[in-house]
Amino acid sequence: MLHCSDVFSRERAPTPRVKSEGKQVKQIIAAIKPFKLDEVRTALTEVGVRGMMVTEIKGFGAQSGHTEIYRGAEYAVNFVPKLRLEIVAPDSMADQVVDAIAKTAKTDKIGDGKIFVVDVESALRVRTGETNDDAL
Repeated sequence: MLHCSDVFSRERAPTPRVKSEGKQVKQIIAAIKPFKLDEVRTALTEVGVRGMMVTEIKGFGAQSGHTEIYRGAEYAVNFVPKLRLEIVAPDSMADQVVDAIAKTAKTDKIGDGKIFVVDVESALRVRTGETNDDAL
């Protein structure tokens, strides 16, 4: 039988760190209007993006939500539905990816979204062990 003291006193193996060999990569995070997804996906495919993650989110920005009328009653919608796109791309492609998203997601109306670019310390393809640029 294990006791709490046994569990906490055992030495744990250090978590292996992925070596930063190869070219650096960037993570592009974009919040866009849901109806723009197909257009954005097509534009990203054309610039060479081979994969992305999409999550349904809700949020607010400058628009701070809006009011709607449902069955005669007015109510506030404080969080607006958006899609969050996450793309990891080689550093050399990051500007192209951002431009493709910005041009395609734009409607010239409030709430078009935001795009963030973040440095990725390392990337690892689980199946092959490839790292960074090669892992994409």
